[in-house]
Amino acid sequence: MLKRLKKIFPSLTVYAADKVLDRNNYQWFITAEGDIIGIDKQELTQKDHALLHTFLEPYNIQLPEPTNAEIQWKTWIDNNNIQEKSLNNYAYRFIYFYIQPNQITPQSFKEAINELFARPIPILWENEHSGIIIEEQSVLPEENISYDQIIDVLMSDLYVKIFFYIGPMMYRISEAKAGYRTLLQGAKTALTYSDKQVVTYVEAIPYILIEQTELSVRNDMIHTVLNGVKDDEDLLQSIATFIACNLNVSMAAKALYMHRNSLQYRLDKFMEKTGIDIRQFEQAVTVYLILLAKRSLKTNNV
Repeated sequence: MLKRLKKIFPSLTVYAADKVLDRNNYQWFITAEGDIIGIDKQELTQKDHALLHTFLEPYNIQLPEPTNAEIQWKTWIDNNNIQEKSLNNYAYRFIYFYIQPNQITPQSFKEAINELFARPIPILWENEHSGIIIEEQSVLPEENISYDQIIDVLMSDLYVKIFFYIGPMMYRISEAKAGYRTLLQGAKTALTYSDKQVVTYVEAIPYILIEQTELSVRNDMIHTVLNGVKDDEDLLQSIATFIACNLNVSMAAKALYMHRNSLQYRLDKFMEKTGIDIRQFEQAVTVYLILLAKRSLKTNNV
């Protein structure tokens, strides 16, 4: 595609991490493959703009200028063959973030994150409201950052609604490229399935497993496991809350604003109609996965 575009727009250039974006003279876009390309504004007519916007995503040129550390990380992530770097007693992890559009500028968000970490933190922006925080840290657990606390601060001080997807710790720079791509895929799935504001890669594994299961198989599992109750949304919501509350009846009843005996009646009803003892961990796990499958079909309008 880039070769064809180059024939139409000779000024087309592909952005590299070690270059500086020409904000004044070039219009920038992101391709489906993730390449950032620029075209001289003088070459673009209004019709060209409309056409390019149908298959290219505009690249926000108001993003903060990349730091040396961010340029270095971009190079490591984009490069297939890199010389291994020893991290000694340090490790790193990628944290995906998604901010509701038009709530905060990228520059203000970057400043807030740096202040919360008490040091400059590399951020690789996907667009003006999402990107990857690169957390380089000691393996000592006391230095870990609580993203729930970060959300509380951002909500209370800046009124920003944000979602975090936390990737695993990694110890080799050669893992960065694959880890980055895996994180983006997992974050997209987690955003679809979870209502939580902070989701870890471990919590997202069931979502990913369901997403990789064929739709016909999901339908069959739902019909088999939830036969007789699959259309009883109130009952299924109670079951989902019971599972989310670690199979604790009192906690689930409180979350549902329901008397404990009323919830127990619903649990008994579910067990009677399905033959599944939802109080047993192994059977509760099965139901949890099936409820995720049911949610996925609803999301996909199947």
